[in-house]
Amino acid sequence: MTGTLISLLSILIGIIAANATGFVFKKYTFGLIGNTLVGVFGSVLLIKSFGRLGFNPWSIMNNGDFDSFLLVINMFVSALGGILGLILVKMIYHKMNKKIEK
Repeated sequence: MTGTLISLLSILIGIIAANATGFVFKKYTFGLIGNTLVGVFGSVLLIKSFGRLGFNPWSIMNNGDFDSFLLVINMFVSALGGILGLILVKMIYHKMNKKIEK
């Protein structure tokens, strides 16, 4: 398993998590395409932000060795990024589309 494959798998986990969250919690959905986009960007943002702690794809494939524990942490953080990204974008969406009452 290469670092690129791990990165693509992390993005796929973020997409699945965002779409599952939108399916379960209807108030946080943007539809299939919107949830997919938010899942991609949310998972990539969180993995890039916290990947320096040692669970980025190249640390998982440390000199040809495979660390499954770091892979599990990477997948969890990627799913969390998709979920939190969807919730954050929906909150921003509601804040920007709030009607001004006079």
